[in-house]
Amino acid sequence: MDYTSLLADVAHVFEAIGAAVLVVGLIWSGVLAVRTWRRSGGRRGYQTLRESFGQVLLLGLEILVAADLITTVAVAPTLGNVAVLGLIVLIRTFLSVSLQVEIDGQVPWRRSPARGRNSP
Repeated sequence: MDYTSLLADVAHVFEAIGAAVLVVGLIWSGVLAVRTWRRSGGRRGYQTLRESFGQVLLLGLEILVAADLITTVAVAPTLGNVAVLGLIVLIRTFLSVSLQVEIDGQVPWRRSPARGRNSP
Protein backbone atom coordinates (compact mmCIF):
# COMPACT_ATOMS: atom_id res chain seq x y z
CA MET A 1 0.00 0.00 0.00
CA ASP A 2 1.50 3.31 -1.05
CA TYR A 3 1.15 6.71 0.58
CA THR A 4 -1.53 8.01 -1.82
CA SER A 5 -3.83 5.04 -1.34
CA LEU A 6 -3.35 5.21 2.43
CA LEU A 7 -4.40 8.86 2.46
CA ALA A 8 -7.34 8.04 0.17
CA ASP A 9 -8.46 5.47 2.75
CA VAL A 10 -8.01 8.03 5.53
CA ALA A 11 -10.17 10.49 3.56
CA HIS A 12 -12.86 7.80 3.17
CA VAL A 13 -12.77 7.19 6.93
CA PHE A 14 -13.23 10.93 7.53
CA GLU A 15 -16.18 10.95 5.12
CA ALA A 16 -17.76 8.01 6.93
CA ILE A 17 -17.23 9.70 10.30
CA GLY A 18 -18.76 12.93 8.98
CA ALA A 19 -21.82 11.08 7.69
CA ALA A 20 -22.14 9.16 10.97
CA VAL A 21 -21.94 12.41 12.95
CA LEU A 22 -24.77 13.84 10.86
CA VAL A 23 -27.01 10.77 11.24
CA VAL A 24 -26.35 10.22 14.95
CA GLY A 25 -26.58 13.96 15.57
CA LEU A 26 -29.97 14.15 13.88
CA ILE A 27 -31.27 11.30 16.02
CA TRP A 28 -29.80 12.82 19.18
CA SER A 29 -31.23 16.25 18.34
CA GLY A 30 -34.63 14.64 17.89
CA VAL A 31 -34.35 12.94 21.28
CA LEU A 32 -33.38 16.21 22.96
CA ALA A 33 -36.21 18.05 21.21
CA VAL A 34 -38.81 15.50 22.29
CA ARG A 35 -37.59 15.61 25.89
CA THR A 36 -37.66 19.41 25.89
CA TRP A 37 -41.06 19.46 24.19
CA ARG A 38 -42.51 17.21 26.91
CA ARG A 39 -41.08 19.41 29.68
CA SER A 40 -41.45 22.92 28.26
CA GLY A 41 -43.78 22.79 25.28
CA GLY A 42 -43.56 22.78 21.51
CA ARG A 43 -41.90 26.15 20.91
CA ARG A 44 -38.96 25.37 23.21
CA GLY A 45 -38.68 21.83 21.78
CA TYR A 46 -38.46 23.21 18.26
CA GLN A 47 -35.82 25.72 19.35
CA THR A 48 -33.82 22.93 20.98
CA LEU A 49 -34.02 20.89 17.77
CA ARG A 50 -32.78 23.82 15.68
CA GLU A 51 -29.92 24.68 18.05
CA SER A 52 -28.69 21.14 18.62
CA PHE A 53 -28.92 20.07 14.98
CA GLY A 54 -27.29 23.33 13.90
CA GLN A 55 -24.31 22.48 16.06
CA VAL A 56 -24.25 18.94 14.63
CA LEU A 57 -24.28 20.37 11.11
CA LEU A 58 -21.30 22.58 11.93
CA LEU A 59 -19.34 19.62 13.27
CA GLY A 60 -20.29 17.38 10.35
CA LEU A 61 -19.29 20.07 7.85
CA GLU A 62 -15.91 20.50 9.53
CA ILE A 63 -15.21 16.77 9.32
CA LEU A 64 -16.33 16.55 5.68
CA VAL A 65 -14.16 19.53 4.74
CA ALA A 66 -11.21 17.77 6.39
CA ALA A 67 -11.90 14.74 4.19
CA ASP A 68 -12.02 16.96 1.09
CA LEU A 69 -8.81 18.67 2.14
CA ILE A 70 -6.99 15.35 2.51
CA THR A 71 -8.29 14.20 -0.87
CA THR A 72 -7.36 17.41 -2.65
CA VAL A 73 -3.94 17.99 -1.14
CA ALA A 74 -2.62 14.46 -0.81
CA VAL A 75 -4.53 12.23 -3.22
CA ALA A 76 -5.39 14.29 -6.32
CA PRO A 77 -3.74 17.73 -6.22
CA THR A 78 -5.00 19.05 -9.55
CA LEU A 79 -5.94 22.64 -10.24
CA GLY A 80 -9.57 21.63 -10.76
CA ASN A 81 -9.70 19.83 -7.40
CA VAL A 82 -8.12 22.80 -5.63
CA ALA A 83 -10.74 25.10 -7.20
CA VAL A 84 -13.54 22.78 -6.09
CA LEU A 85 -12.07 22.64 -2.58
CA GLY A 86 -11.93 26.44 -2.49
CA LEU A 87 -15.58 26.61 -3.51
CA ILE A 88 -16.51 24.03 -0.87
CA VAL A 89 -14.66 26.00 1.80
CA LEU A 90 -16.43 29.21 0.76
CA ILE A 91 -19.83 27.52 0.89
CA ARG A 92 -18.99 25.89 4.22
CA THR A 93 -17.87 29.22 5.65
CA PHE A 94 -21.13 30.86 4.55
CA LEU A 95 -23.15 27.97 6.02
CA SER A 96 -21.14 28.07 9.22
CA VAL A 97 -21.74 31.79 9.73
CA SER A 98 -25.42 31.39 8.84
CA LEU A 99 -25.86 28.50 11.26
CA GLN A 100 -24.00 30.37 13.99
CA VAL A 101 -26.32 33.36 13.54
CA GLU A 102 -29.32 31.01 13.75
CA ILE A 103 -28.00 29.38 16.92
CA ASP A 104 -26.76 32.50 18.76
CA GLY A 105 -29.00 35.14 17.23
CA GLN A 106 -26.06 37.36 16.26
CA VAL A 107 -23.04 37.31 14.00
CA PRO A 108 -19.97 35.62 15.52
CA TRP A 109 -17.82 38.77 15.56
CA ARG A 110 -20.47 40.63 17.64
CA ARG A 111 -20.43 38.15 20.51
CA SER A 112 -18.94 39.30 23.77
CA PRO A 113 -15.60 37.67 24.56
CA ALA A 114 -15.69 34.72 26.92
CA ARG A 115 -14.75 35.53 30.46
CA GLY A 116 -11.55 34.01 31.75
CA ARG A 117 -11.11 32.43 35.16
CA ASN A 118 -9.39 35.47 36.61
CA SER A 119 -11.93 38.05 35.44
CA PRO A 120 -14.56 39.36 37.85
